[in-house]
Amino acid sequence: MTLTGRHIELIGIGGCGMSGLARVLQARGAQVSGSDQVPSPTTEALEQDGITVSTDQSVASLKPDTDLVIATAALPADHPVLAKASSRGLEVIRYADALGRLQEEGFGISIAGTHGKSTTCAMCCHALLHAGLAPSFIIGAEVPQLGGGSQVGAAKIPIGPMAGLPGLMVAEACEFNRSFHAHRPKHAAILNVEEDHLDVYHNLEGVIQGFAEFARNIPDAHLGGRLLIAHDGAHRREVTRGSSARVETFGLSTEADWSLKFNVDTQEVQLRGPGSDLRWQNRMPGEHNALNAGAAAILALWAGAEPRLVQEAMAQFTGLARRTEFVGTKTLNSGEVRVWDDYGHHPTEIDRTLRALRASESPRRLVCVFQPHQHSRTRFLLDEFASSFNAADVVIVPEIYFVRDSESAQDLVNQHTLVDRLRARGTNALAADSLEDTVSRLDMVLCGGDLLVVMGAGPVGSVGPQWVHSS
Repeated sequence: MTLTGRHIELIGIGGCGMSGLARVLQARGAQVSGSDQVPSPTTEALEQDGITVSTDQSVASLKPDTDLVIATAALPADHPVLAKASSRGLEVIRYADALGRLQEEGFGISIAGTHGKSTTCAMCCHALLHAGLAPSFIIGAEVPQLGGGSQVGAAKIPIGPMAGLPGLMVAEACEFNRSFHAHRPKHAAILNVEEDHLDVYHNLEGVIQGFAEFARNIPDAHLGGRLLIAHDGAHRREVTRGSSARVETFGLSTEADWSLKFNVDTQEVQLRGPGSDLRWQNRMPGEHNALNAGAAAILALWAGAEPRLVQEAMAQFTGLARRTEFVGTKTLNSGEVRVWDDYGHHPTEIDRTLRALRASESPRRLVCVFQPHQHSRTRFLLDEFASSFNAADVVIVPEIYFVRDSESAQDLVNQHTLVDRLRARGTNALAADSLEDTVSRLDMVLCGGDLLVVMGAGPVGSVGPQWVHSS
């Protein structure tokens, strides 16, 4: 994708992935501008970097000199700006298509799965940087250790057994709307496969077929194509059946090609695989993060990173924004309350994160604020959500956050629906009318020795810091 001198407009530029793409395109010589519905710290940071951002998404916002439009996956195909761009004969592509083109020009590494994509991607990039492999990357979250969520690396791999090949381009591969089918990686990982995005895939079989098509897009083994897939929890036989890439498995099973051991008390991870035996102590808690770290380490090794440096990097990785992130401590008359924040918005993510934090923190009580993400997901997985809070003593549910649900979908389920289902299972659950109401309820619910965990993919991430810093 020739970029120098091109005028590129990004619609939905405020998202983590799109903002990262904007910076990569700018660094490669393109003239970049964009729009988003509302201003945010992300759009403000883009403007500070010289990228013009507008909140006007009408047809008039399309600049006369634009020659390429890139749209976020969530933007409807009939959006007026996209229709106007097409009528002008402009090239219109989606975010994932742009990633695929960047990967075709470099050595692509994609990380897919229902859970853990951002964390694994960040861990892998940290290891590649520590090993001197200078990757380019776009991650769907802010990673303080990496200086953000994106970076432009070397045009060619600088060192190691693949030195001189086109530079590494690492990205997480989102399955929503089948976006990851546009990726063009040489190496890829599938961390897990579960029911999600059922408004797109309809059922688990549809999800499995979606991941199988992603696997088929990886090049043949004799062309260097490699796929790492979870030994358990990824329907690996069905997913890899049509793939001609070299397939290796990872997991806690001793039958996996890459076998992990995890000590929940010490957080020590041991990874054994072909010619490798690595050990480190994870800083992010939980078995699920041990698996994420294992996958990241394997991908880094495949890219030519020195094992000793991979081991060091895994031990040094401190985390990323809103992924089991420690927010702070608030002192009440009755004692201290520790506060954590997490992006998890799928039942499995919730269950694993709450169990991991309960084990590592040993609180008097665990109070969870969970904001559901999308009415359709909440409705399709309602029973699974209701059974995912077993590690919580109290659950507070504010209004559902949505960006693409139809009005009819919004009428079918709300936060009270989930609260009623939780109460039917014996869970102490409360509904909140807004995020402000949620913060007020925390003042009445929390006591010294409690642990507060705030979860969800939407603006609920503001609740933890707001409560910690309130008087």
